[in-house]
Amino acid sequence: MSKTLNRNTRFSALAAAILLGSAAFSLSAIAEAPMAKTQAPAFMRVMLGDFEVTTISDGTVKLPMMKLLVGQPEQLAAAFKKGFLKETVETSVNTFLVNTGSKLVLIDTGAAGLFGPTLGNIVANMKAAGYQPEQVDEIYITHMHGDHVGGLMATGARAFPNATLRIDKNDTDFWLSEANLNAAAESAKGGFKGAMASVNPYLAAGKLKTFEGNTELVPGIRAIAAYGHTPGHTVYAIESKGEKLMLWGDLMHVAAVQFEDPSVTIQFDSNSKNAAEQRQLAFADAAKNGYLVGATHIAFPGLGNMRVATDGKGYAFVPLNYSSLK
Repeated sequence: MSKTLNRNTRFSALAAAILLGSAAFSLSAIAEAPMAKTQAPAFMRVMLGDFEVTTISDGTVKLPMMKLLVGQPEQLAAAFKKGFLKETVETSVNTFLVNTGSKLVLIDTGAAGLFGPTLGNIVANMKAAGYQPEQVDEIYITHMHGDHVGGLMATGARAFPNATLRIDKNDTDFWLSEANLNAAAESAKGGFKGAMASVNPYLAAGKLKTFEGNTELVPGIRAIAAYGHTPGHTVYAIESKGEKLMLWGDLMHVAAVQFEDPSVTIQFDSNSKNAAEQRQLAFADAAKNGYLVGATHIAFPGLGNMRVATDGKGYAFVPLNYSSLK
């Protein structure tokens, strides 16, 4: 009996050692696997009535937002702390692809190489989402800053060769002006040069068609003037079967700060007073009417709803729940 117990004990100890060794080997193998260090293709789809809307990420870029935002320093610092933000904020650059069933419309194009190596992913992510650049019929630009028009070009050619480009004339008159370029401060000349390099090839090909102010561009998509951030800054209303989405472009840049206090502006504004007024109007209307909103610099996918904050001061953004679209 004693010998049997000893054998059983020795067997149990051996089995335990084997199991522990196997577990250690398994954990070691997992620990030694290389990190992927990449994200999945960044796109998300929602249905808006009969329209399919796909948010396509151009990537993210780190910006010194604490220095760029204009407001009371103490209040900005408190808002950054409350939002768990550092002084440099990793900022999304979102674009929106709207399939109306008869037209494929791209709203903004990202930055391509104009804002560094972390952006310029729109074409790759569009293809991952099941669309080809050649399929885009129309491109609507909110404004002509580099992170909105840079993606119009790819390797020296129009990235969307079959698309008609639509921009508010106030922006094209400003950004495509050689006189304005020559008069600009040296630090601002790059913005003009980037806009010209991105848009002029479409102009030369007869693909640029400007509009002024509030204009229906295709059935269900309407341009609405929201001048201030740039001379021709435009937002777009998308409507189908009683559902509505407002695409705000750069009406706001840092959600944790400007939703709570819409009076905070940014140094990129060409007219900060008008930009703040347009932001306040947009926030109030969205909170009152409950439609979906999207913006370039809200964390990807940049879609959600607005409500008045519980304390009655400022607003709160409610991100859209993820849905497995059937």
